[in-house]
Amino acid sequence: MNLPNKLTMLRFCLVPVFMVFMYIDNPYSYLIALIVFAAASFTDFLDGSIARKYNMVTDFGKFMDPLADKLLTTVALIYLCLNGMCHEVVICIVLAREFAVSGIRLIAAANPKGGKVIAAGMMGKAKTVLQMVASMLGLLLMALNSLGSISPVTYSTFATVTNVLMWIMAVLTVVSGMQYIVPNFDLIKNAK
Repeated sequence: MNLPNKLTMLRFCLVPVFMVFMYIDNPYSYLIALIVFAAASFTDFLDGSIARKYNMVTDFGKFMDPLADKLLTTVALIYLCLNGMCHEVVICIVLAREFAVSGIRLIAAANPKGGKVIAAGMMGKAKTVLQMVASMLGLLLMALNSLGSISPVTYSTFATVTNVLMWIMAVLTVVSGMQYIVPNFDLIKNAK
């Protein structure tokens, strides 16, 4: 297993660590969760950069990297929703898109005429970056609030900004999903 794929697997491993700190009732737990989330998000940037620069792109990476991203960002969105930083409809949009794109990827990989791995496109990557940035903003607010380091007015203002970013990300999620579905619609139509 090459270094980019190891970084992808590290991201998978950091998800339960993130979840533990989101669950622990301690003033510093949200701050630690934010640090874990930021580190996991950085591995996404790092594994892709290394894979492209050193020609280490693999089918495993093309499939598992987006899956690790989906797991990390979806878990964060659920916790942010529980804390009023993300609307439930946004999570439903994200999950619907992720299931649809994953289904298309599975159909493409199992195609009897020659399976192929569909890599993440630029719009999908932009969606993931926006998810991660908006999630980090929400987690930062939660951390500052739990430490008593932010005024209620400032917290409310930035919570609104986070929610707006989440809605923008939801629109980007739909657009990027269509970029997977439309060009590969023949795979769905001809699936047996």
